[in-house]
Amino acid sequence: MSCSGEIQSSDDELIQIKPKIVQQLKKAKYGVSDHSTVELCHWTRKSFKNEGDCYKHKFYGISTHRCMEFSPAGMHCENRCVYCWRPMEFYDSMKMEPENVAESEQVVSKLMEERRKLIMGHYGDSRYEKQKLDESLLPAHYAISLSGEPTMYPKLPNLIKYLKSLPETKSIFLVTNGQEPDMLQKLKDEDALPTQLYLSTNAADYKSFLKINRPRYEDSWERWKTSLRMLSKLNTRTVLRITLIRNYNDGDEMIPAFASMLRNSSPNFVEIKSYMHIGRSTNRLEHDNMLDMDEVRHFASKLSEQSEIFSVMDESFISKIVVLQNQERFIDRLIPTYTQTN
Repeated sequence: MSCSGEIQSSDDELIQIKPKIVQQLKKAKYGVSDHSTVELCHWTRKSFKNEGDCYKHKFYGISTHRCMEFSPAGMHCENRCVYCWRPMEFYDSMKMEPENVAESEQVVSKLMEERRKLIMGHYGDSRYEKQKLDESLLPAHYAISLSGEPTMYPKLPNLIKYLKSLPETKSIFLVTNGQEPDMLQKLKDEDALPTQLYLSTNAADYKSFLKINRPRYEDSWERWKTSLRMLSKLNTRTVLRITLIRNYNDGDEMIPAFASMLRNSSPNFVEIKSYMHIGRSTNRLEHDNMLDMDEVRHFASKLSEQSEIFSVMDESFISKIVVLQNQERFIDRLIPTYTQTN
């Protein structure tokens, strides 16, 4: 049964990731269903072996081994960001029509099964803790990010509402590049906002924005600024995620513009992290484009100081990230859990 208001689609009409690309994604340990993808991230696998947790656990209390990272728009994105480590060379069209996408429950159930298959492969290895593997089969946290841009999926409000209805759900994170402000407005209007909304932020001026994001929309800068202005008006936790790339956006001269952006958008948190020289980004950037942790700390400290309303909350050395917290719109860093009504 589909959520009310969804357009029904038959399987033979659905957008499909091309077979050759599916082959390469599966080789890279992705699970694939129609136009959607899922993966066990590096930190989830490490958590299975009690070798550490994702920075989201340290910062916000997320249970790493019970986190499901997925995208309902696996090979669709409006940008071709220079630092992206996902397989964006395979990204498909710029449009996902409602009649050609899977229903939200179908996306979740099929990706759950794909994720289960990825987890089952770890049971035969004594390095992995069986209890954690068992618990991971029922996700408590959903990170809607991975590859592609999830706000391109036209049934996203229904998908988020469906995830909220699941009894095990404790939180939902959504990461967006800000190119679909109409979808953010739709999430607000339909009471379907995630627990925490991330806006990817790597440029405080138009020239840098074009150089780093390499957008496809002609009005991409205006779209992103519209999304930015919405952050202080959304009734959910909001985060600006700034990815620093040496020789692109890391200079001290950039800090005043970023500070102004922080004051105007007033998110609850700001995550400042170094670009990481991994995945397919290595074809476009050099190892030297990564910053040292001391450089990330320097940038974060200066940005905090010049913003006047943010203070340093925490850091993760291994992930090269510092998080700032808004003192004017202060909220508890730990994620509250849903109280289920069903």
